[in-house]
Amino acid sequence: MTLGWLSIFRLGLVQMCLGAIVVLTTSTLNRLMVVELALPAVLPGLLVALHYGIQLSRPQWGYRSDTGGHRTRWIVGGMAVLALGGMGATLGVLAFEASYWGGLALSILAYALIGVGVGASGTSMLALLATGTAPTRRAAAASMTWLMMILGIAATAGTVGALLDPYSPALLVKIVACVTGGAVLLTALAVAGVERGLARDTGAEAGATPFWPALVEVWGEPRARRFTIFVFLSMTAYFMQELILEPYAGLVFGFTPGQSTSLSGAQNGGVFLGMLTVGIAATGFRLGSLRGWVIAGCLGSAACLATISLMGQAGPGAPLLAAVVALGFCNGAFAVAAIGAMMALAGEGRGAREGMRMGLWGAAQAIAAGFGGLTGAAAVDLMRRMGSADVTAFGSVFLAEALLFLFAAWIALRSIAPPQPAAQTLVPGE
Repeated sequence: MTLGWLSIFRLGLVQMCLGAIVVLTTSTLNRLMVVELALPAVLPGLLVALHYGIQLSRPQWGYRSDTGGHRTRWIVGGMAVLALGGMGATLGVLAFEASYWGGLALSILAYALIGVGVGASGTSMLALLATGTAPTRRAAAASMTWLMMILGIAATAGTVGALLDPYSPALLVKIVACVTGGAVLLTALAVAGVERGLARDTGAEAGATPFWPALVEVWGEPRARRFTIFVFLSMTAYFMQELILEPYAGLVFGFTPGQSTSLSGAQNGGVFLGMLTVGIAATGFRLGSLRGWVIAGCLGSAACLATISLMGQAGPGAPLLAAVVALGFCNGAFAVAAIGAMMALAGEGRGAREGMRMGLWGAAQAIAAGFGGLTGAAAVDLMRRMGSADVTAFGSVFLAEALLFLFAAWIALRSIAPPQPAAQTLVPGE
């Protein structure tokens, strides 16, 4: 039995809850630390990097959900830990006012819990989605769940921003408690009974091999290994522009702070359209394969980044906005197609290893997110300090990203199997 559209939507609610809690740490709490508390901007950056680092544990959580046979409890339990971390991070911000070291200690613990919660809940949810979704629905399922995560991020950021004015510590605690508590409750309701129709006795099969030998087995699978490399390369390229696009727009094109913020919003709008397009085209109209959309998205992202780099030579007046929206569209297309391909690849190789494979790829994505953003910003800073012009420094990084996307497209050719012709599925005797 496979997941119906209602069940896929319910799992998408889990993604929405994950995004709702995590965005509090990257937007609201980040701003409070830097602006209201006048703490160094590097501090929240390091704390966010910590929660990404903790997500290296994703293969372990995937393995546990494989061997336990019940992914639901890991999804709900992980969300509860994430909620506890989100609440702790909020209290940590308030503790800074009384004691810097006390606030720092509480924040470190809280962000570690956030990493554990995202790893446990997110990995188990993706594994459940991968094992239960029919192949023809994977692109749409990936689009639906990721669009719901974006919705959760946008809705939470906008709502919390509106409710938090005028700011007070008591109001902050009340709002965060409502968000985190509501996320746990909604997750528990969303996943209740979803796994029941998919239940299978995988615990004995998966548990027969200890964690490290099982991880070595998965890494030894050529497609799984190559896809891990693809995820790392493509996500590194994806995140390298995250911290430098707005400064590039301001320094080279003369954008105001408001205009550069709107530029990021337009890029996210492009991501949304790219994800929606692939979901509709690949599932509703059967246009193209997941493999084709992944490769096209990577190639398109490379072309857009090269264009953005070359536009720097023209300076103010160049159609940067259009190029950035196109970049977002291509990013969204490749990302959602890659997630759909990931769900298909998770079931290949030895059985009862879906969670571990999803965990391995999730860990690669987490490493790339931290590494890509840090590398992109550091490279620009280094070149500018060495005397390079802004156009050269930023443009060189964008071109490097384009090359990474080209390399990722080549890896995708080797790691994602092409679709099988219908005639090959009707061989007599099979």
